[in-house]
Amino acid sequence: MGVIHVIDREGKTHTLEALEGWRIMEIIRDWGLPMEGLCGGAAECGTCHVFVAPEWLPKLFPARDEEEAQLDQLPIVEPNSRLSCQILYSDDLDGLTVTLAPES
Repeated sequence: MGVIHVIDREGKTHTLEALEGWRIMEIIRDWGLPMEGLCGGAAECGTCHVFVAPEWLPKLFPARDEEEAQLDQLPIVEPNSRLSCQILYSDDLDGLTVTLAPES
C-alpha cells in the first residue's frame, strides 16, 4: 500500500492511502473527496478530471484517444490534465500528486 496526495479545490492537500490496481478516481472518491466519476471509469463523462503534478507525467501511460476526446470537451484543460479514472495506481505511483480540476 502507498499514498497519493490530492489537492482539493480550496488548496488543501490530503494524503490518501492507495491500493495497487485501483483507479485514482476510486481512491479519491472512496476517501470522501468531491469526485463524481459518474461514468464509472469509462472515460465518458469528465467528472474525474485532475491536473497531474508535472513531475509525475512521465510515469503515466499516455492518454488514449477516448480520454483525449473527453478532455477536449471540458471547459478548462491544461497540458497536465488527465481523467483520474484512466490512471491505475501502482507502486511506481507512490506519492503521486494530483489537483482536483474545477467543476465543469
